[in-house]
Amino acid sequence: MNICVIGTGYVGLITGCGFAKLGHDVVCVDIDRKKVEMINGGEPPIYEKGLEEALAEVVGKRLRATTDLKTAVKNSEIIFITVGTPSAPDGSVGLSFVRKAFLDALEALDSYKAIVVKSTVVPGSTDSLAKLGEDKLGKTAGEDYGLCMNPEFLREGKALEDFLYPDRIVIGADDAKTIEKMMELYSSFECPKVKVDRKTAEMIKYASNAFLATKLSFMNEIGNICKLNGMDVYAVLEGMRYDERIEGKFMNAGAGFGGSCFPKDVSGLADHARKVGYTPIVLESVLETNKRQPLRMLEIAKKYGSLRGKKVAVLGLSFKPDTDDVREAPALRLVEGLLKDGARVIVYDPKAMENAKKVLDRNVEYAKDAKGALESADICFIMTEWKEFKNKELYKDIIVIDGRNVFRRKERYEGICW
Repeated sequence: MNICVIGTGYVGLITGCGFAKLGHDVVCVDIDRKKVEMINGGEPPIYEKGLEEALAEVVGKRLRATTDLKTAVKNSEIIFITVGTPSAPDGSVGLSFVRKAFLDALEALDSYKAIVVKSTVVPGSTDSLAKLGEDKLGKTAGEDYGLCMNPEFLREGKALEDFLYPDRIVIGADDAKTIEKMMELYSSFECPKVKVDRKTAEMIKYASNAFLATKLSFMNEIGNICKLNGMDVYAVLEGMRYDERIEGKFMNAGAGFGGSCFPKDVSGLADHARKVGYTPIVLESVLETNKRQPLRMLEIAKKYGSLRGKKVAVLGLSFKPDTDDVREAPALRLVEGLLKDGARVIVYDPKAMENAKKVLDRNVEYAKDAKGALESADICFIMTEWKEFKNKELYKDIIVIDGRNVFRRKERYEGICW
């Protein structure tokens, strides 16, 4: 099939590369000329494990990038919208980019084609696009074009793997023609295909991410209680996981979650709940627990004395390994707290340094490697479980506050929840 993908962020570029690897002809559209040039040159504008190799395989053959949305839409059978949905200060989800991409694509249509929303939007948002298209352009979903909500379930760091080998595909559409087209597109995928209405598809995405975030905040809270009682939360988890109702997957306690999905999606769902007249007590608690978690490490560190004037190394700035994404990363909150306490902060991350420099305080220092960050440091905080941080020899006599269960030792070491 000929596919157009509007937006070349994490979701868009992975979606484009994934479909191209499967033999489809893909054109990726973005307003950023620099990103377009990078993609056409085989250079990914983001770091994602395996993405550079995937681009090299498909660019110039089955994938290209352009700023010309109109031509891309006219030459495609299916148009995916994968633009950002940034959070407002009140936690609500911004839809301006989605609306613009939708109207631009709809205006460019010259025949019946499917417009598929992959951007994460709260329940009812895709239906509102249908009304917008009718009001602004006089085009009706199901008659003049197909409209579908097809949420993504990609884990940063494993996004390509998740695209190519998904655990499920959710197709939210109301008209038979669009459903048939989407089923044809995904016919080679050997996983369950859930067909629902658009609003339900949107909720499946939010409910999935909110549930995973809840598991993490729950275990972090249990871990905090364990720490205060001199227990190891991972020993507790070992005893829990044999209950088939629990299993123990995605329940690692630590410094908290971050990234482009969990914080934004839980906030977005909570805001949506309040707008429809429901107080989301659990979701609000999930966010509050996560907000506090990195600062627990500061409290633990202070048992060794004041941090004022101390050289403090922070290893890991991305919210998880195998990505350069620092959005809502717990390390950022920790660094902010360290600076407030008067510490001299030096940081290192193997992939996320450039992104971190855009958001961290100018007083933060940057090391070339982990060894450089730890040189003459008084204390070290481990915030991302990169493999290179597991080498115990790096730390020698430095006090280590471990937020990710990277390694264990008996002296001058504290785990956040163990």
